[in-house]
Amino acid sequence: MKDQITELQLKIEKLESEVSFKNGLISMLSHDSKELFGNFLWIIEAMEENTISEEDFFKLLPQIKSDARKNLQTIQDSTSWLKTQYGEFNIKPEKILLVDLFHHFEEKYAAKLKEKSLKFYFKGDVNSFVTTDRLLLQYVLDKILDNAVKYSFPGQDIYLQEVTEGDQVILSVVDFGTGMPEKYASSIFTYENPVFQGTAGEKGVGLSLKIVKNFVSLMHGNIQIISTENAGTTVSLFLRKIY
Repeated sequence: MKDQITELQLKIEKLESEVSFKNGLISMLSHDSKELFGNFLWIIEAMEENTISEEDFFKLLPQIKSDARKNLQTIQDSTSWLKTQYGEFNIKPEKILLVDLFHHFEEKYAAKLKEKSLKFYFKGDVNSFVTTDRLLLQYVLDKILDNAVKYSFPGQDIYLQEVTEGDQVILSVVDFGTGMPEKYASSIFTYENPVFQGTAGEKGVGLSLKIVKNFVSLMHGNIQIISTENAGTTVSLFLRKIY
């Protein structure tokens, strides 16, 4: 009887977490879209009514472009998450050589790394692997690495680090960037956490880490973030070596 109550409590907690996530997602999409299209409408009306000069119009374009890019990223993240919520979505575990993942991201982020003079290294056993869903893992690492690049100071290093402990693989993205105050660490996966600005003025999306945590759960793993303000951040994934 006690085991049944415990199991029921866990199911209720999971359901409450899913409902909270979905409500937060809807709220964020609604707020961001309303803000973006409100700005678009305002600037168009201002041009039509000649209440804004052409010079001021062009000054506003970089900000509007930045907001549009942020909203597009939010929609793309939401689409990735929605694919796991409808229909018959099943984890497709496969053996993934971690150094191959490193080379994939090394190529994908080459331009961004060069722009900030960042160096990207792999630390660990080049023969190490993990067995999990490739699409989910690539999405998770992509978002974590994107943040590492965004918040790194120019000229610094970023590591994709692997440590194998028994049947568990700890895969970490380590940067030496802005980090964040300790008081924000506990709310990083909630909708209350602030959205920080990157070292080159990049805007955070605010949604990615919520979906990252959801995807890590789908892979039956755990995620941990250790961050020190102005010293850097380490984001670690705890995954099964054999699924």
